[in-house]
Order: sequence, then C-alpha cells, then structure tokens
Amino acid sequence: MGELAVLIEWVVRDIPEPLGVDTFRFPSGMYAGDTLRFERDSQGTVTAMTVGGTRFPRRRELDGGDFRITPRRDLRTILAEARMSTPPTQPEGLRPFDLVDLASLDATLRFDIRYATANNFLGARVYDEAVARLQRPAAEALVRVHRALAAQNLGLLIYDAHRPWTVTKAFYEATPDELRHFVADPAKGSRHNRGCAVDVTLFDRRSGEAVLMPSDFDEFTERAYPDYPGGTSLARHHREVLRRAMEAEGFAVYEHEWWHFDHRDWREYPVGNK
Repeated sequence: MGELAVLIEWVVRDIPEPLGVDTFRFPSGMYAGDTLRFERDSQGTVTAMTVGGTRFPRRRELDGGDFRITPRRDLRTILAEARMSTPPTQPEGLRPFDLVDLASLDATLRFDIRYATANNFLGARVYDEAVARLQRPAAEALVRVHRALAAQNLGLLIYDAHRPWTVTKAFYEATPDELRHFVADPAKGSRHNRGCAVDVTLFDRRSGEAVLMPSDFDEFTERAYPDYPGGTSLARHHREVLRRAMEAEGFAVYEHEWWHFDHRDWREYPVGNK
C-alpha cells in the first residue's frame, strides 16, 4: 500500500516509522525501538540494510538468461568425452521406455528448450533437436496440470524433459564443485535421464509471456531454491501456484530448483541415453 514493511518469517511484523530518508524505527512490538538503516553507493543505489545490529548486503541481481559457469576444463573436450562414456549398469525388472513428445499431446503447451540453444548455463548448444519427451504417465500428468491452470489464465512453458545420460555427464564434469548440487551425479543417473523429470515454468495465456519468478531458469544461486524468501511477492506467488498445481498431479519439486519437478514413477525406469 505504498508503505515500507518488514517481512520476517513470512509475516509482515512491523511497519517502521521514518526518522529520515534512509533511517526508520520500529514501533511498539517485537522490535520496538530498533532501527532499520539503508546504505547507498555513490550513485544512490541501496547496497545494504542494517536492522538492529545485523547487516544484510543486497543480493546480486541478474538479467534473465545471463547466468553462466566457467567450465572446469575445455567444454568441447568435456562434451566429446561424455559422448564416449557409458551409463551406469541398471537393475533388472524396470519399466521399458515409452517416451512421448509433449508437443503431440496438447498444442497449447509452450516450449523454450534451452539446451538446444546457447542460452543456458554452459553458453553452448548440447541438444541436436528442440524436443521435450517424458514417460507416458508423467507426460499425461503434465498435460492435466497445464489444462487445470487454464482456469487461472495460466499454462506451462517447458524448458527441458528427458535428458540423455551423456549430457548429464557433461554437465557434471563442467560444473565447479561448489555448484554441483545443481547438477546430477552421473554415477547414479538423474531423474531427467529416466524420462520422469521436467523443467517448467508458467506463462500467461493472454499475453503468451512467461510470468515473473524469483530467478531465471538454470540460475545456480540461492534465488533458485523453492523456499527462497526474496524477490517480489508476485514472483513468490507464481512459484507457489506452479508448485501446488504440479503436486496435485504427482510431481515433487527438487530442493534446489523451483523449476525442476520429478514424477512419482521415476524409480520405476532405468537411466536412458537416447
């Protein structure tokens, strides 16, 4: 409502009163008498905030689609080596693959297959074709999510689905140690490799544009976490709408990526490389 408020543990605790342009004091309540002070750089941009005696630096903001890693080694060498590698041995008795092209199930689904372009965290194309496939039960569940969202004038925009194991191998070998929780260990294989994971966001059916989320796809920062408390309230709302819609059809969000959802059947399929 045009007033400064402080969100603590998901509750607006206090609306502080101004003592100056960048200094505020909490009224009676949990933080009565404590001050909130903004710091600015020479251009006037806020760089940090101090509440009581605790200083909070401003989080680094990124433009959409510009997150990149520096590969551990030459990326062309990593990709070539991965293509020559062999997936881990799979147990017997798992379901045979029955991958379905998502575009064939509903013409109103939207796609932005980032790994068929250079617009991804590696800055290089790793897929030969821009296609998204899932195992049939997961694919049909995803379409049900998409159609249910139409009541809110929303739909699903797909970034990725089944991923060949060799690509997972390349991702892992390229990613620095401190960021490897964002990529799967090829020794185990990923849920993407099993055709039961999908990377997805929402789009507005009226404009056709992707909605605002707390981070971009494949942004390897804390903003990607499904419980990240920052960003705008609208972005967090969109993230929650997506999560609830996906959970209603048997998908579970990955703990480090708001866009990554695993279908409940993923354990029943082997790791695939095609």
